[in-house]
Amino acid sequence: MTGDTRAHPAIRRLDSAASAISAARALVAPLAGRADEHDRAGLFPVADFDDIASSGLLGVMVPTRLGGPGATFADYASVASTLGEGNGATALVFNMHASVTGALAQTPDALARALGAPDSYFVARDDILTGALDGRLYGVAMSERRAGSRLSQITTRYRRVDGGFHITGAKAFVSGAGHADAYLVAAREATSLEAPDAPDAPVRRAAAPDNPRISYFLVPSGAGVTVEQSWDALGMRATGSHDLLLDVMVGPQALLGGVEGVALLLAQVMPQWLVASYAAVYVGVARAAVDAAVAHTTERDTRRIPAVRARIGRADAAVAAAELCVAEAARRVDVAPGDPATNRWVFRAKLIAGETAAHVASSLLEAAGTSAARRGQPLERLFRDAHCGSLQPATSDVCADWLGLAATGQDPDHAAETPRW
Repeated sequence: MTGDTRAHPAIRRLDSAASAISAARALVAPLAGRADEHDRAGLFPVADFDDIASSGLLGVMVPTRLGGPGATFADYASVASTLGEGNGATALVFNMHASVTGALAQTPDALARALGAPDSYFVARDDILTGALDGRLYGVAMSERRAGSRLSQITTRYRRVDGGFHITGAKAFVSGAGHADAYLVAAREATSLEAPDAPDAPVRRAAAPDNPRISYFLVPSGAGVTVEQSWDALGMRATGSHDLLLDVMVGPQALLGGVEGVALLLAQVMPQWLVASYAAVYVGVARAAVDAAVAHTTERDTRRIPAVRARIGRADAAVAAAELCVAEAARRVDVAPGDPATNRWVFRAKLIAGETAAHVASSLLEAAGTSAARRGQPLERLFRDAHCGSLQPATSDVCADWLGLAATGQDPDHAAETPRW
């Protein structure tokens, strides 16, 4: 179904958030059953997304006025963590899709208008969201090899041209590359001092601007969008997070929000879709590690060993605590998005989820023993996937520093020596 813009007549229409969570729970077993195959080959899980599309979950964030279930951020977190129990890589790609649809659905109209959004933006937004109901998969192309996820440092650029925009550059770690119907692309406004428009041309500037004008575009797959097969990683191998080369023309409707230069502001004010959404995936991975350890030690009758039981007990408690932290962050996002206290919970959730997943998976692999470390064993894959949690933006070190600045009464978004975004 991915990469195909045609409607999917077999797609279920979810009528509530509860039905979405039930649909996700029903997919855990089939996703887990295919996880090793996808991980070994490092291939995008097409079958998983056929199931996800058919279940209606691609439309989970679509508001009820458009025929969707109108999920909240807390609902999303429940769905993503549940999918993460089946296959963390699949859940991670789903997270990218939901980050696009969720941000569009949950940005209040009043805020969008205050930022200068024209009427045409709301029409384009609803078309994107309706597309998700019809099975369209959206990816995120934000990170770059040198800049990472820091929006202010990206070199992908755009120029206004007759009929829209010309976007050129190279993106890295694009989960679902080659399978998404369209990509959320972050790009900065080009200046006359820069090199010619070519995806691999170096960028020359007299000086880096203190306040670069960064904008978001939804770029359809197709001509001008090239996938470079570059993904061969330790963990999350099935995300298909290849590089994306851009030399593409898009119309004015591709500018998300209908306004240039709002990407950095939105990242600072409402960071949940760039930070806490990952946390939901990794608590699911951590929970899957506990379940896998229980199954492994039960099969080998080593669960009778007190030290093994103690490891599992500690892991269960740690994962439960991380789940509660993510749930609290999600609850606050729904009640008071963008509030400073909410944003502190957003960064807490990402830090705790990432570090808990890695610690729990390591401890449980030791408890399960050498037999669990063989390729094809669930704990071996979960160990590798779990260790990616602290690396995803914002990294654990960035989250901890952000929280440290906030705890000591400093401005966590602007007081750091290097830009967060």
